Amino acid sequence: MTPTADAPAVLNRAGIAARVPHAGTMCLLERLLHWNADEITCTVTDAADPQHPLRERGRDGVDDPDLGLDACCAIEFAAQAMALHASLGAAAGEAPTPGFLASARDVQLHVPRLDTAAGPLTVQARRLAGDERQAMYRFALHDAAGRPLVEGRATVVLNTPLPRSGTPAAP
Repeated sequence: MTPTADAPAVLNRAGIAARVPHAGTMCLLERLLHWNADEITCTVTDAADPQHPLRERGRDGVDDPDLGLDACCAIEFAAQAMALHASLGAAAGEAPTPGFLASARDVQLHVPRLDTAAGPLTVQARRLAGDERQAMYRFALHDAAGRPLVEGRATVVLNTPLPRSGTPAAP
């Protein structure tokens, strides 16, 4: 993956949302800080927001401040950073390669929740290996002081279009 001349060095939330398959509040990345052919660094600023879409809700659907944003949600932050990384590396005018998160391995949760961590949070993903069919990344989420919150490895399967909404999956 080689950065293209038209790929931006930094992006805000709107620019990120235009490049990833996540819309509205499910676009969880706030800002692209840095990227190159091997890695990407983004920020997350709304982890403490009571309306965060991944925040755990009580059984009655009402927010419970004791539940918060579970640390395992960092895997979704990392997956979105990986999707953004792939789209930034796509050739000019070429759609990013469709894919899905196939596995998360060696995940270490250093904290139970993300909403209590000092923000902004930084998510980093480094591509370790890959080809046109899959990519493996190491990822880490840190708080504003640089303390590790969550880290692990993820594999993304590529070139496997997912069914569109309303379209039944093939048997």
